[in-house]
Amino acid sequence: MANNRTQWPFNPPAASHFGGLWEAVVKSAKHHLRRVIGNATLTFEEMTTLLTQIEACLNSRPLSPLTDDPEDLTALTPGHLLIGTALTAVPEPFLQDVSANRLSRWQLLQQMQDQFWSCWKLEYLQSLISRPK
Repeated sequence: MANNRTQWPFNPPAASHFGGLWEAVVKSAKHHLRRVIGNATLTFEEMTTLLTQIEACLNSRPLSPLTDDPEDLTALTPGHLLIGTALTAVPEPFLQDVSANRLSRWQLLQQMQDQFWSCWKLEYLQSLISRPK
């Protein structure tokens, strides 16, 4: 890469304001992750699983509106840029309303993912609304 004169620009340490929009998404994700986990104690594997599920949610968000073409039903997502196609997964059952003492650890992680998505999508959709200055 040195022969190709590749340069890697980095933000200064502790200067997240240099990152702009993508740092705002990171801040939002951290905020909602803290709210979802709360006082729960997760093992390394559980935390890795939850973060991977949240990563898939965030990388499935639309970056652009749908086109007017009735044949084109997919919006451009970060997943398209990462792997060349949309990220797809089989939907898990909705467990947000099940009491915590009845949940297995896997179901607890699914509930945390549901809570994260519910909170984050509202904030993200609000950020997409254009407002006059």
